[in-house]
Amino acid sequence: QVQLVESGGGLVQPGGSLRLSCAASGNIFSISSMGWYRQAPGKQRELVAENENGVGTNYADSVKGRFTIARDNAKNTVYLQMNSLKPEDSAVYYCNALVNSYTGSRYIWNTYWGQGTQVTVSS
Repeated sequence: QVQLVESGGGLVQPGGSLRLSCAASGNIFSISSMGWYRQAPGKQRELVAENENGVGTNYADSVKGRFTIARDNAKNTVYLQMNSLKPEDSAVYYCNALVNSYTGSRYIWNTYWGQGTQVTVSS
């Protein structure tokens, strides 16, 4: 089993910054991709940013130029630096990871989610 633990959410004024962190632990052989999604009330969960080994990064158009995703593979951790925050960025942010684990007889891939961290942008 794999656990994703997020931190760094909170309340910030428009124009401010926050940095989210997500650390993966457990039965991890390798991690292919790590990313961040968000879900606002009444809306579907949407991709914010993702980083895939050997491929690169991908951002939602709404956050390009303001958010930056970074990974520390040695720590199995992904970060999301959020600058110039807007009220429409308010949502629960979820960490996501595609993880390869060894079961004792074979390797398997599974997608895991964090518990979510609230980001509120308001004056």
